[in-house]
Amino acid sequence: MEGKKILLGVSGSIAAYKAAFVIRNFVKSGAEVRVIMTPSATEFISPLTLATLSKNKVYSTYVGDKTQGTWNNHVDLGLWADVMLIAPATANTLAKMNTGITDNFLQAVYLSARCPVVICPAMDLDMYDHPSTQKNMTELKDRGHLFIDSEFGELASGLVGKGRMAEPENIQVFFEKYFGNTKPLVDQNWLITAGPTFEPIDPVRFIGNHSSGKMGVALALAAADKGAQVHLISGPGTPRVNHENVNQVFVQSAQDMFDATVPLFNNSQVAVLAAAVADYTPSHVADRKIKKKANDFNIELKPTRDILKHLGSLKSTQKLIGFALETNDEVANATKKISSKNLDLVVLNSLQDKGAGFGYDTNKITLIDAKNNLTEFELKSKSEVAIDIINAIQKL
Repeated sequence: MEGKKILLGVSGSIAAYKAAFVIRNFVKSGAEVRVIMTPSATEFISPLTLATLSKNKVYSTYVGDKTQGTWNNHVDLGLWADVMLIAPATANTLAKMNTGITDNFLQAVYLSARCPVVICPAMDLDMYDHPSTQKNMTELKDRGHLFIDSEFGELASGLVGKGRMAEPENIQVFFEKYFGNTKPLVDQNWLITAGPTFEPIDPVRFIGNHSSGKMGVALALAAADKGAQVHLISGPGTPRVNHENVNQVFVQSAQDMFDATVPLFNNSQVAVLAAAVADYTPSHVADRKIKKKANDFNIELKPTRDILKHLGSLKSTQKLIGFALETNDEVANATKKISSKNLDLVVLNSLQDKGAGFGYDTNKITLIDAKNNLTEFELKSKSEVAIDIINAIQKL
């Protein structure tokens, strides 16, 4: 941890006292620590205490010295850090992080940060178990944030259960492992596609599908965190990604995705095509809105260009991974893709599996390699599924 820059955000919880021990451990390990406190956090522990331990100014407001008219630059702080740690993270802070509410200086810095974010939740057990809190944590995980899970024990309310902020010693172990890990994908270029395509019928209407793009985004963030330079070609509605290693390009149609993807393939070591690309597109696109008629209306469709198959024909040393979303004969249909499209690995989803498929924050996959070896995984968050997929690609 020598020389690492850690930005510590402290929110208003009785567990804020643990921040003193977290800072002390970081500084003893050689890290540089800067601290941001919410206004309510300053009521639980003195900013002077944390400033003394960190050997740096503690920030809690936008205004620096009112007499001199100075201000604290949230953007600079967000860009300074190697990692941002929110500890303790209250239910209120988790909700603000997930929804983008920026009513304090800590939230402004969080929204400006381009570094990985680690979160230590701390709250009473009923607050922790509440569906809204669980939803916020799931969505933050899907955004690529890391969690040091709350621990079980006696809480400030007198109840006993899960919700205690992780002990400083356990946080220290996490960060020593985190910074000790090498980034195995450094110097690699990854090409990833995500989301649906919209095939225009006229200036108003289109043919599309229910893909959210969440799985592709989770893959891009996981690969980027491991050091890869990622080109993320995203269909309409795909979440925006804020990561210094990810170059995100938005497209609309299958042809747009083809045109954006193919030129990048030659210089990529890995291509993961997670997008749900339309198989057909209207043969003729009306230049004006088509008016409703009393009789039946037919649209003539033509096949789109098969991006995955085309890249398979171009493949030399690249690893090419495809996705198969099936409703029946799942394994047989997915296996056919490996040979017909020259794939190294196919990721199988079944719409028969509860919690998998379009729109969910979870996924259940089976990986099939070129030797028809099957590896099945349980239902997990899409961020965890992304790690499983990347680990399998690394083994290739």
